[in-house]
Amino acid sequence: MAGAGVTRGLLVAIGFLTRIPVPASAFEDGAARERSLAWYPLVGALIGGVLVALAWGLRDAAPLLRAALLLAAWIALTGAMHLDGLADSADAWVGGMGDRARTLAIMQDPASGPMGVTAIVAVLLLKFAALASASASAWPALLLASLLARAMLVALFLATPYVRPGGLGDALQRAPRTACGLALLASVIVVACCGLRGVVALAAALLVLALWRRACLARLGGCTGDTAGALVEMVEVAVLVASAFA
Repeated sequence: MAGAGVTRGLLVAIGFLTRIPVPASAFEDGAARERSLAWYPLVGALIGGVLVALAWGLRDAAPLLRAALLLAAWIALTGAMHLDGLADSADAWVGGMGDRARTLAIMQDPASGPMGVTAIVAVLLLKFAALASASASAWPALLLASLLARAMLVALFLATPYVRPGGLGDALQRAPRTACGLALLASVIVVACCGLRGVVALAAALLVLALWRRACLARLGGCTGDTAGALVEMVEVAVLVASAFA
């Protein structure tokens, strides 16, 4: 039974973070939803591994075409769910004008305003530019960006209150601490194996996490699903850009 519970937790993480089909029954298990957080870095590594393999397969393509195809595959694989969180957060941060209740209300509006659209365009442009300028030796940055973005989600939910009871991230607040700690440790080990590029990527990811967590605490008193999605996108961009200079 314990093994089945672990498997369901992994399936929930895959089903939530990617568009890879998983049995719908996995999401009916509340305990599995809680355990899924510890699997986020592994799913991030899975996404990154697929992108690295695709980059290798496109190694002879023109840099701009390769970057466009990689970015399209990235969006398709994740379903752009974190881009939605980024757009909602950008709209709310500007439109909320410093007011907590107004900020949370704007996040619940499914429509995207000017700031949300601008944020998505800026993030995609930065990702595209970083991918287009990357050489074959820099492709591990795809793995690092995807892995660290999901690892930062684990750190965020472990250290930050979730302010929308009943929301998608509510169950993650009850995730097993030991399992999540081991997942973070494993992530650091993988990053360390990437040498200087890994150190630079980790530093960039931690900086984004610290700044965004501070902003969320100051404005909302904690995090929401949208701010978590925004964190993923910002960490991915920061890692890709930092790796381009490493």
